[in-house]
Amino acid sequence: MFPDDGFRELARHECLRLMAKAPVGRIVYTRQALPAVSPVSFRLEADGAVVVRTSAASDLVRAVDGAVVAFEADDVDTARRSGWSVVITGSATVVTDPAEHEGLARTGPVSWAATASKEVFIRIEPELVTGREMVSPATEPCP
Repeated sequence: MFPDDGFRELARHECLRLMAKAPVGRIVYTRQALPAVSPVSFRLEADGAVVVRTSAASDLVRAVDGAVVAFEADDVDTARRSGWSVVITGSATVVTDPAEHEGLARTGPVSWAATASKEVFIRIEPELVTGREMVSPATEPCP
């Protein structure tokens, strides 16, 4: 970041605290050698891992399993010109352990999309956690 750009860099613990409050995030991955972004509901684990629930038949599952991805969540108030954005970058894997899958099925994130197929969980391990918060006070609402 650049000094005086109106943003404050967030520490890891601040990033995780803010991300835990967000109901929806975006998973950034590669599809056919191009960047792709999909909005998803998620849950943030205590260790900072992101867990996403999706259909086993989803193209997303095939694209991200074993790949490095980014996961972003934010909260923006355009009227007040304030907000924050957090990005977790790390390896994504499909949860294959039956006991872990069963536990996540009971307590994990709820998918917003109805699916007739089997659901799976994708875990993103937090290798890099970055975030920033707008710190410039707004004097007038945006037009």
